[in-house]
Amino acid sequence: MKVNEAAELLSALAQEHRLEIYRYLVQAGADGLAAGLISEHFDLSGATVSFHLKTLKHTGLIECTRQGRSLIYSANYTVMNHLLDYLTENCCGGNICRSPSCEED
Repeated sequence: MKVNEAAELLSALAQEHRLEIYRYLVQAGADGLAAGLISEHFDLSGATVSFHLKTLKHTGLIECTRQGRSLIYSANYTVMNHLLDYLTENCCGGNICRSPSCEED
């Protein structure tokens, strides 16, 4: 991943509602959620949710599939993992890491 790609992904997540929506989709798992359910959960208008979903979809952080008349949105775990790998590729400068998030089971 290049620095400009990481910056674009982080920029998309830098807005409060988008970050909340993205985390909600990550929690929902691979089955995803309909836009209407997302709108209801956050008590946001359909237009507002659509705007945020469009931004997340443009970056590749989420994917969209049609099921009948509904659009189902789900997190793209591959893109998320590439971003996490990029952010942590030089974790602790090669020293022994003491961060709980880096500990191996």
